[in-house]
Amino acid sequence: MFAERTGYIIWVNDLKAARNLEKYGTVHYISKRMHYVVMYVNADRAEEISKNIRRLSYVRKIERSYRNEIQTEYSSDIPDKTSYYGL
Repeated sequence: MFAERTGYIIWVNDLKAARNLEKYGTVHYISKRMHYVVMYVNADRAEEISKNIRRLSYVRKIERSYRNEIQTEYSSDIPDKTSYYGL
């Protein structure tokens, strides 16, 4: 249904040139003040794309986002205390 995506944070020197990153994946956000780009690419081609992005002259550093590895489903062994504080 949906392709697995990987996020990258790309630190750049030139924001005008950073608009060219759209041909590698989906640009989610461009920070004008901090000079970074958040973009998502297909997970099956992520390593190949990151190598190509590193070669660009305006790219300082590239970091992989760990957002999809963070646990989002929580289980609680402690009972819910809201029943004790009824209105």
